[in-house]
Amino acid sequence: MARKNDSKKAGALAPDPGGHFSSRLKQLRGQRGWSLEELEKACGVSRSMLSQIERAQANPTLAVTFRIARAFGMSIGELVEAPGATSAINVIRSNDHAYHYRSDKDCVIRTLSPLNLEKDVEFYEVRLNEGGALRSAAHFEGTREFITVQKGRVRVHSGDDAEDLDPGDSSSYRADVPHALVNVGRGAAVIFLVDIYQ
Repeated sequence: MARKNDSKKAGALAPDPGGHFSSRLKQLRGQRGWSLEELEKACGVSRSMLSQIERAQANPTLAVTFRIARAFGMSIGELVEAPGATSAINVIRSNDHAYHYRSDKDCVIRTLSPLNLEKDVEFYEVRLNEGGALRSAAHFEGTREFITVQKGRVRVHSGDDAEDLDPGDSSSYRADVPHALVNVGRGAAVIFLVDIYQ
């Protein structure tokens, strides 16, 4: 004799008629910039199961939910909390490597703006080792960059123009021409960089 609700696995969460959990998972994965394969590696849940959860075609067990929550550094409660219960404040932690845009012997770039937003503004922290440089080809027409030097001495190049900046100095310049930030001082330089696209 079939039991009632025998299609529901023991330990599974209650049905998610509003699709909140699926959209929450997609949102978190987008914020990290993770593919399904990367999330699979982080939590140990198969890509096919994660895909079904995101499409609201599968209801995860508590064990699966726990693994997913742990991959995002959350409790189960934080992961499945109801719409409207989440904080309106987005935080990017300094040790979150998903936001490390570039890292080499001369330059480290960390994204300070959310990864999942279609946006006209991008915010970065740039660290240049002594003698290091960040050289860029021309961006889209109308793009400008704004920088503030927090530490060190930096030379800004935009097209044929150049200016030297010291700590506390700020500058804005065309970024739709070849441009560069060069550490011309002693020791490391730290710069806050904002890209604004037209």
